[in-house]
Amino acid sequence: MKQRVTALVLIGVLVFYVLLVGSRGVLAIKDGRLTMMALGVGVLIIPVIGVWYIWRELRFGFTMQQLARELEAEGELPADELERTPGGRIDRASADEIFAKRKAETEADPENWRTWYRLAVAYSDARDNARGRKAMLKAIKLHRAERA
Repeated sequence: MKQRVTALVLIGVLVFYVLLVGSRGVLAIKDGRLTMMALGVGVLIIPVIGVWYIWRELRFGFTMQQLARELEAEGELPADELERTPGGRIDRASADEIFAKRKAETEADPENWRTWYRLAVAYSDARDNARGRKAMLKAIKLHRAERA
């Protein structure tokens, strides 16, 4: 939930920035001078990139949720098997153990999006978000191929 609120706040800030920069770009284009018009067009490219980035991230998040719902319906959604410290943090040894298990599952069945999804969750638990995202992208790709 905390991540969702953070994402919504960041999207709000980015939308505000896109509108502000976009309005300045339009004003520069309306100026009529060639250099200002060129600068205005250049400035309008920034909001386009921002909107594309927001769309890409939202689509990624919605697709992850769709995969999670499918796994839950199949009874294969990974449960929280991790041991925690008294403060509530994930125990590193426990995360490493689950990660090794998930990695072995994925290596045994590399064309199954379900194993890649669970591996992505294990990466996330091990605080390796970059590899977790790559694993989730692989799960999404395999899921799309399975549905096609």
